[in-house]
Amino acid sequence: MRYMPHTADERKEMLAKIGVGTVDDLFIDIPKEARLKSLLDLPLHQSEMAVEKNFRALAAKNLSPGDVPSFLGAGAYQHHIPSVADHLIQRSEFLTSYTPYQPEISQGTLQALFEFQTQVALITGMEVANASMYDGATSCAEAVLMACRVTRRKKALLSGNLHPHYRDVTSTTLQYTEFETATLPARATDVEDFTSLIGPDIACVVVQNPDFFGRLQDFSALAEKCHEAGALLVVVVNEVISLGAVKSPGAMGADIVAGEGQSIGVPLSFGGPHVGLLATRQKFVRQMPGRLCGQTVDQNGKRGFVLTLSTREQHIRREKATSNICTNAGLCSLAFTIHMSLLGETGFTKLAALNHSKAVTLADRLEKIDGVEILNDSFFNEFTVKLPTEAATVVEKLAARRILGGVPVSRLIPEQPELANLLLVAATETCTETDMNAFAAALREVL
Repeated sequence: MRYMPHTADERKEMLAKIGVGTVDDLFIDIPKEARLKSLLDLPLHQSEMAVEKNFRALAAKNLSPGDVPSFLGAGAYQHHIPSVADHLIQRSEFLTSYTPYQPEISQGTLQALFEFQTQVALITGMEVANASMYDGATSCAEAVLMACRVTRRKKALLSGNLHPHYRDVTSTTLQYTEFETATLPARATDVEDFTSLIGPDIACVVVQNPDFFGRLQDFSALAEKCHEAGALLVVVVNEVISLGAVKSPGAMGADIVAGEGQSIGVPLSFGGPHVGLLATRQKFVRQMPGRLCGQTVDQNGKRGFVLTLSTREQHIRREKATSNICTNAGLCSLAFTIHMSLLGETGFTKLAALNHSKAVTLADRLEKIDGVEILNDSFFNEFTVKLPTEAATVVEKLAARRILGGVPVSRLIPEQPELANLLLVAATETCTETDMNAFAAALREVL
């Protein structure tokens, strides 16, 4: 179909309907000094070859975690992804699929989502999981909204050691609703005490395990305190592989689990897309956001799959919808499912053990450097290092030596200057002895 631009009369009619005289009136809120007075000083056109060459030059400026020793973490982790996972998700029937508007004829898509849900429920220790969210941060926000609906309370208490991005997305999501959040200050060493803060107005307490600083905790006692006060416990997991080694949130008594599944099957991709996980108790399933695939049998007794619960889009629920998330991160959740299926239970636990072992080895190596202190008394594959100088400066010096030496805490929590010397360091199965030796040697040089 040919593109037919609007005529002058059509534009005039639309402007009149809106109630403005000119197109410029639509931008009246933008200060005049901020508006462009002419075109940007850019070439108006280039050949395809010139554009490709320019983009390759720009891409070459990136320091990719896959090309250099990388110890980046802070919510997104470099892991090995089997080549078969990438191969399978590029099949046309997967790559081009969207939301199943006629779910009964999308049996392959529904089966993949059903198996994804099953895997997420198993590793989180929960009874039911949805067919994915956009990412861990939006999953956290949706978990809080869900908790508020379940308890009919309006306030969520967020741990100070919740990932800052998760905190900010949650607070922003709730900003123009009837619900609100209260956040504790970040604590790199001290354990938070929520006892006096869980009152009759608290819908849920949101904690993270491992937390932002990499520390592991058992929240069983906190779950009991929440339930005694009529509140729910939301546990966030942004390194999903940790669930292969530590006590599951469900076993701790969590009511809702929100997480990031990027570590399984999904590359870093310089920041996304990723895949959000959300699981809960069966009794809360009606308040769960997103969609839920179920298993059934047809009239002949043959196994089949159905879209058991969905929100907003298909049934136009509008303000009655549990969420504004209308679809799932389909391709990313499929990649998660394929990778997890390849691992199996045994492979998943072995991968978790390998991650932890690598982190322990690295921590022991870094702690021998003068001026370096490991703050964690427990960790999975990420820990916090205290340096004798500002971590951001050290990271830049390491990057100049082609080593991605972790994430400065100040990059994500700039409002607490007392944390400026703290560095988050992650070690996954991709870290080799050579990588660790190079990191330790370079860190000694720059300190």
